[in-house]
Amino acid sequence: MLKPELQTVVEKLCEDGCKAVNQYIDAIQAGDYPAALRKLDHQDCDAILAELKSIMAVYERRSH
Repeated sequence: MLKPELQTVVEKLCEDGCKAVNQYIDAIQAGDYPAALRKLDHQDCDAILAELKSIMAVYERRSH
């Protein structure tokens, strides 16, 4: 379970749609953090990345 402030960041990123979220995941993994994550520490960014991956895994399972 994410801290409420991190959950808010995840929700804001997800508002941009699945394609954007996949791009955010790729960018975070490459060390290019979206503006919403730049003020967060590494541990919080990792938690957000894990949450975004988890969310997208659900969508990918549904689309197959």
